[in-house]
Amino acid sequence: MFLNTAASKILQKGRQKSPFAFIQKFGYVDVYMKWKKDSYYDSIEHITKSIELKSIISLKNCIAQDPNGCIPISAVSKRGLEMGVSMKVARFLRLYPSIFEEFTGPEYNHPWFRLTPKAVEIDAEEKKTYQNCREDLICRLKKFILMSKNNVLPLKIIRGMQWYLGIPDDLLQKPDVNLDGSFKLVKMEDGLEGLSVECEEKLMSVIQKNAIKRGVYSGRTMESLEFPLFPSKGLRLRRKIEDWLKEFQKLPYVSPYEEFSHLDPNSDIAEKRLVGFIHEMLSLFVEHSTERKKLLCLKKYMGLPQKFHKAFERHPHMFYLSLKNKTCTAILKEAYCDKSSIERHPILRIRRKYIHLMKESAVILKNRRFSNHLVHGENSVLDFDLDTADGREIPKC
Repeated sequence: MFLNTAASKILQKGRQKSPFAFIQKFGYVDVYMKWKKDSYYDSIEHITKSIELKSIISLKNCIAQDPNGCIPISAVSKRGLEMGVSMKVARFLRLYPSIFEEFTGPEYNHPWFRLTPKAVEIDAEEKKTYQNCREDLICRLKKFILMSKNNVLPLKIIRGMQWYLGIPDDLLQKPDVNLDGSFKLVKMEDGLEGLSVECEEKLMSVIQKNAIKRGVYSGRTMESLEFPLFPSKGLRLRRKIEDWLKEFQKLPYVSPYEEFSHLDPNSDIAEKRLVGFIHEMLSLFVEHSTERKKLLCLKKYMGLPQKFHKAFERHPHMFYLSLKNKTCTAILKEAYCDKSSIERHPILRIRRKYIHLMKESAVILKNRRFSNHLVHGENSVLDFDLDTADGREIPKC
């Protein structure tokens, strides 16, 4: 009798829960995968040079925004930390003579800096690109905010991710004026000023759109959808992990724009939703990559789990972790292995042009060092020839 009663209680509890609740717990495997270096992703220039390029463009904007098109070093010498410059700002500017031109100022012989003609040309093209692609950039910002828990993010968080989203400064300086009517400035619970978005349209992620094009997905809620995988050469998974990954691919797909509070945070489906969220977010970014530590500020507002960074390690067929430049950068593999699947960010072409100027600077500095070496070498020979037979030096005129 007792067994029958206990069994009936379990069945009643089971009926009260949705069938989906049982699926969520299915097949969780504590996956650990050894990191493997991949020279292809470690050598993508606009990723490896992103940190210094960000500082260069910040300084470039300070000069370009000045009415005279030039500034004294005192205007930026104390803003190094703000602009991500880890050395003296003057020294940093002198590292890029193809971008910044130094000259003596009108007073006190202070060094002044202006943009070179090539930098001025690219800056004008950059402004034109921002103007022509304004709607696309606003759409990317809208999607980024709509992935948050309550469709609202603090302005300071958005500004912190501004470089990755490729958003110009003027859009966020006066968002109530520069953005469309779907954006609203709000006060958040923690006292921060936030930017919210209202959108009745059902948004679809890049993964969903590509799957519909291939005819393998109809767009229904909780429909199964497999992620595109791009294994690195020589990266082999253990049999247990391969079996888990096959089952993981068969699980229902939850869009990053859909409600997810009903998911068990410790389930494989919650992890699949997290992986889809990261994929969509990186697809919106200019370089389809980001420093992993930069995502920590998003945890609270995006509803990310405490150890969300493990998703990068558990899914090496989708993400690559680059350890270049003494930081850990997460890269979306699909953006570089199947370039037709993810739309290229309009501002990426401009950043590549700045990188080309950075490479020109390296050549200029190398030629200067070579010229100085020749000059010093010639002087040493001349000094030797000036010595007379009795060891006395001939005086210079």
